[in-house]
Amino acid sequence: MTLKSALEDLSRTTLEALSGCLRRLEYLAGLRGRKGDYDHWGFSKVYGEASAKKALTSAHRATVSEVLSTPLRNLQDDVDSSSHEAGLMPEEYLERLTQNQRELLPRDPGAGSARHLSSVLRALLGLQRARERNATRRAS
Repeated sequence: MTLKSALEDLSRTTLEALSGCLRRLEYLAGLRGRKGDYDHWGFSKVYGEASAKKALTSAHRATVSEVLSTPLRNLQDDVDSSSHEAGLMPEEYLERLTQNQRELLPRDPGAGSARHLSSVLRALLGLQRARERNATRRAS
């Protein structure tokens, strides 16, 4: 058995199982408690609390960076797969992300990250609504 670092294990097993960077972002944000600390019992048990928190923090920051650097066209595809996986319509999924955008960011996300994420989510929501309007017009 090859030993893996906590971050490598997290990236190659848990996060790879989630389709789309938006789903990974939701997952990692969901591992934080009210005080902002990450809590994953099994992961902490295997790697120790400090290593687990460090790996989860690193993965969360990397995932935010991935979302913010992905072209909108690719994020639209991500919305389709992520919303399907979440059991929601794409517009509902984006509305939920937009409403919870502060919780999606790690602690001390970096200058401009909150604003940038807000802009990306609002742009995706606008594009999705336009896409749905166009589909409705074509169907009429």
